[in-house]
Amino acid sequence: MADNYNPYENRAVEAPITNTGAFVSLLKGVIGTGILALPLAFSYTGWMCGAILLILTTIMLIHGITLLVMCMVESARRQKQGYCNFSDTMVFSFGEGPKWCKYCAKAAGFLVDLVLSFSHYGVCVVYLVFVAVNLKHLAEQFKFDVDLRIYIAIVGLCTIPLFLVRHLKYLVPFNIVANIVMYVGFFMIFYYLFRGLPPITDRKFFNEPSKYPLFFGIVLFSVSSVGVMLAIEAKMAQPQNYIGLFGVLNLSAVMVVISYLLFAIMGYWKYGPLVDGSITLNLPTDEVISQISKALISLALFLSYPLSGYVTIDILVNHYLNRGDRLRHPHVVEYICRVCFVLVSTVTAVAFPNLGPLLAFVGALTISLLNLVFPACIDMCLNYHAPYTYGKLRWQLVKNILLIIAGLLILGYCCTLSVQDMIKEYGGSKKSFSAKNVPVGVLTHE
Repeated sequence: MADNYNPYENRAVEAPITNTGAFVSLLKGVIGTGILALPLAFSYTGWMCGAILLILTTIMLIHGITLLVMCMVESARRQKQGYCNFSDTMVFSFGEGPKWCKYCAKAAGFLVDLVLSFSHYGVCVVYLVFVAVNLKHLAEQFKFDVDLRIYIAIVGLCTIPLFLVRHLKYLVPFNIVANIVMYVGFFMIFYYLFRGLPPITDRKFFNEPSKYPLFFGIVLFSVSSVGVMLAIEAKMAQPQNYIGLFGVLNLSAVMVVISYLLFAIMGYWKYGPLVDGSITLNLPTDEVISQISKALISLALFLSYPLSGYVTIDILVNHYLNRGDRLRHPHVVEYICRVCFVLVSTVTAVAFPNLGPLLAFVGALTISLLNLVFPACIDMCLNYHAPYTYGKLRWQLVKNILLIIAGLLILGYCCTLSVQDMIKEYGGSKKSFSAKNVPVGVLTHE
């Protein structure tokens, strides 16, 4: 019977990763350039209020991912499959829900793949720009001035060999190095944050609520990376250990929150209302420690490119090009797609290095739809017909409705701000481009 079917026991994974490898990869997948903007986020709310809201926001987003994984496993169980991906789960669940949902099931599944693919493609473009900008700044200290676009092209071409690594298992060593390098860079930044601290009473505990939406605009883009989280779970040797109270996902979330709280509080404590959009902009530009910290963080993001790009390639190749094992030489096709992906993302970064507002718009779609709205809709559809229920007093239905409302509010607010930024950025007269007028959103978006 389907009720006795265990998807975990029937999941076949090529080159599975261990729990430790999953933990390391999750840290690298979530902690990115967004952490550099968190001190500014805390300046909008006050440090105590910011800490409380950061924890609550993380709990909400992690719950959304946990709910999604549970629904994916349940969909696989009902279909007697070892694994059911996000888009297929969307299609299946809509088929299990109200009659009207069946008519838009395939479109919803395609929307999932489209948003996931484009968001991670955008993150890869941002990583190229961020690394190139920091390389340019470092080179300028030695009186070596070259156009930013040349640095972007060089970084992109250097990424190709690394991006040819196909399996997450073989990316784990790179993720370990990236995490070590990233945290060493952070500790070097702490060298400046812990010096000459003013009394904590000089910093606001709580700020006026009118600025709270700006806080959420930064935090939401810093905490979640849906595609990477799902890709890691799909490749685990023991996927049953991914969710749960002491699961890999929750343990990594605790580590991320601790890192974010320490970085955000100390950055705001040090610089207060003078903190910039990226904390690195507050550091001295002519000191060796500051320069090394920027170089290390850039190296960590360079090593993170394959992890973010993996999601888009996996969707393109496995969901569409090689669906049903239709390709005779799937590995060759995947390598070609990987090279093309790097080239296209590099050309995009060279042509439009000021993509901040557009990518913020995609980020708003990603967080609101993939983290909150879609998981809630899937869960509601899966439990729509008997013998499945929403629990006592339909508490699951109420909770899912609240998640959908929260997601739609985020979608409406963040997309509105992003569109306004796009009009300002792309609607005005053309400006000469240099590393100094790259929008802060590009340097801090995750």
